[in-house]
Amino acid sequence: MRVGGTPYRTLWAEGRVVRAIDQNRLPFDFVVVEWRTLEDAAAAIRTMQVRGAPLIGAAAAYGMALGVAEDPSARGLVRARERLLQTRPTAVNLRWALDRVAERVGPLPEAARAEAAFRVAAELCDEDVAVNRALGEHAGGILRRLAREKGTRAGTGRGGAPPLNVLTHCNAGWLATVDLGTATAGIYLAHDQGLPLHVWVDETRPRGQGARLTAWELASHGVPHTVVTDTTAPHLLARGAVDVVLVGTDRTTATGDVANKIGTYGVALAARDNGVPFYVAAPSSSIDFALSDGREIPIEERAPDEVAWVSGRTAAGEIAAVRVLPEDSPTLNVAFDVTPARLVTGIVTERGVAPASREGLAALFPERAG
Repeated sequence: MRVGGTPYRTLWAEGRVVRAIDQNRLPFDFVVVEWRTLEDAAAAIRTMQVRGAPLIGAAAAYGMALGVAEDPSARGLVRARERLLQTRPTAVNLRWALDRVAERVGPLPEAARAEAAFRVAAELCDEDVAVNRALGEHAGGILRRLAREKGTRAGTGRGGAPPLNVLTHCNAGWLATVDLGTATAGIYLAHDQGLPLHVWVDETRPRGQGARLTAWELASHGVPHTVVTDTTAPHLLARGAVDVVLVGTDRTTATGDVANKIGTYGVALAARDNGVPFYVAAPSSSIDFALSDGREIPIEERAPDEVAWVSGRTAAGEIAAVRVLPEDSPTLNVAFDVTPARLVTGIVTERGVAPASREGLAALFPERAG
């Protein structure tokens, strides 16, 4: 994607230095940071300098490469993997990427491991972009079909086709991946192909990934959008202002249960109650075929300060953090919830759209479901 006319990925390597967009500085400052050590990568994932399931996987792969460069021994491999596994427990892409690097470099002589690890990480990033493009084509097909149906119901009229209204929650855009995004890939491709659409962007408390990241992305790409509070989404769904909900996922079970940013479950309930299709964009790397029940997915709890404090730009132009809770009020900061498969209209993958069921996912990925 382009930032100020310059094409960027969210993550890349130059030699043995990894560079990444610092998402904690957006939308006010566009900053590229450097990682030179395993601990740099681990801290970046833990503090959500990089976030989003596919990008967490790519970042973990480069973290492994940095760790192997520091210590290419078998002990060093184990240490790097264990350190990175501790950073974000919910996204299955993290473990998937670490295992892939370890499997590829473990059998090699120690002297060859670092170079191979960086090569595997780069391959994983290229694959992520290809997967997202394929996923985006399938999601774009859904959007075009729904737009045709909406146009047929409304009639073309003198004003042309009405825009398709898409609701998102959290950020499943190019900032959550290496490029293009998962849920937003279809939006970008459809927009670029001339489909009239408008995106309702849930702000996504407490970290505001929708308000800070999705909105920044869409504005940069020229996609019409409106930011709303999370609690506005059910109202919009009830009033007929939403034609389709499209979200991402951090982990999807073999039976189609979906873990995504906290608040997704409530959106899915409201969508079902109002007859609005609810689709999940899920690259295969985020599908955990070892799990059958969403209640088994580990749910991350994050620091209370994320709820108690908010940051933003003051009228004077400074970036400041302010406390919004009473000093004595405790908080519970649950990062994800699980939407059961029965509320999911379909799961969009790089191989097509599957029903949210064991049979549906297995039909697309028989080699993994067995």
